[in-house]
Amino acid sequence: MAINVNAEIRANTGKGASRSIRNNKNIPAVIYGEKKTPIAIELNGRDFEMLIRTPGLRTKLFQIKTPNGSEDAMLMDIQYHPVTDAVVHVDFKRIDVKKPVNVVVPVEVINAETSKGLKLGGVLNFAVRKVALRGLVDAIPEKITIDLSTLTIGDVVHGTDLVLPNGIELGLHQAELAFVTIGGKMPEEADAAKTSAPAAPAKK
Repeated sequence: MAINVNAEIRANTGKGASRSIRNNKNIPAVIYGEKKTPIAIELNGRDFEMLIRTPGLRTKLFQIKTPNGSEDAMLMDIQYHPVTDAVVHVDFKRIDVKKPVNVVVPVEVINAETSKGLKLGGVLNFAVRKVALRGLVDAIPEKITIDLSTLTIGDVVHGTDLVLPNGIELGLHQAELAFVTIGGKMPEEADAAKTSAPAAPAKK
């Protein structure tokens, strides 16, 4: 479902105009892309500060309503004040909802407490925590999860092993990435290593 945002068209641009907007507790922003002229807009500061608490915001479709009409867009960048952390500028990119988009979403591991490998003393190496995906914006997930419950020592989860929603595919160079590994030795291997180790010479 799209996030609806109301915005005003900015008559003036530049540092002075942006400073004036922020002094009024609002946020300067821009909509660009799709080979159209960029539009400088002004967002309600209080509403947007509340909106950015929404999980997975960068995977969502925005419908930005201005006096000139409605724009389909995705959130590309939020700039923050280096001291106060207040939002000082926002970038949106127009999209065609009928065409696939490229996004990066977080990867999350679940069921570590029931993982076979971890119960056997294995060590979790969660190496890659974001994945590039491609698909229609309505089908893009907020995150991708990796279920550790069935993984044992020596198992590796590559990009091709990730469970993706229908219509979503991996982005470039993601297939062979090792997102998760369970390192260590199986108990029987550890016992065998101890047995085959030469005994320490007796002290005289």
